[in-house]
Formats: sequence, C-alpha cells, structure tokens
Amino acid sequence: MPQTLYEKYGGFKTISRIVMTFYEMALDSDQIGDYFADVDMPRLIDHQTKFISSLMGGPASFSDDRLEAVHRALGISHADFDEMAALLSEALADHGVGATDVGLVLEAIEGKRGIIVARSAA
Repeated sequence: MPQTLYEKYGGFKTISRIVMTFYEMALDSDQIGDYFADVDMPRLIDHQTKFISSLMGGPASFSDDRLEAVHRALGISHADFDEMAALLSEALADHGVGATDVGLVLEAIEGKRGIIVARSAA
C-alpha cells in the first residue's frame, strides 16, 4: 500500500507546524489578515491541521457541507483564496514538502474553491 503524504511528511505533528507557519504568514497578509481578527486561533489551527491532514491522506475528514457552512458568511473572494493557496504553498515548502507534493496538496485545495469562495464573489 502506497504511503500517504500525511505519513510521508510525519503526520499530525508536522502538519500542525506547517499550519502554524501558514497562519503566521496569513496574519501578516494585507489580503487575508483581517479574516483572523477576533478568531480563536488555537481552535482554528487545530481545525485547519485536521483539514490539511485529511487532504494529505490523514485520518481526519471534513464534509463539503461543513466546509461550506463555516466559510459561508466570510465573503471570501477568488483573490483571497489565491492568497491563501500561495501562503500554504510557501508554508509547505518551508517545511520540506517537495514541489510535486505541494502541487498535489494545492490541487486538493483547489477542488474546494467552489465551496469556500463566496457565491457572490464567484
């Protein structure tokens, strides 16, 4: 059985570090930083770590309905989504994820664009 990206890169512990790096960059981003004002960051980091873990073949899973529900009221635009993807790509690379594997993770994230980007922004 082939190894998942989740296993290849060290599981939850490594992905948690990647997510923390991502949020350090996201909080500093002029494009998306404001989304995280007044947010319970430890809780968000935990949820995002589980989400990214699931995209990389880990044990956690998130339904598209749930993902859409938590993003619905945020008004996320395509430009915001693109910034998030760019920062995630950088965080993954910073933690030693190979370029091909970064591409696979970004492809999985791209598959969620339609349920994360606000309908009015689509």
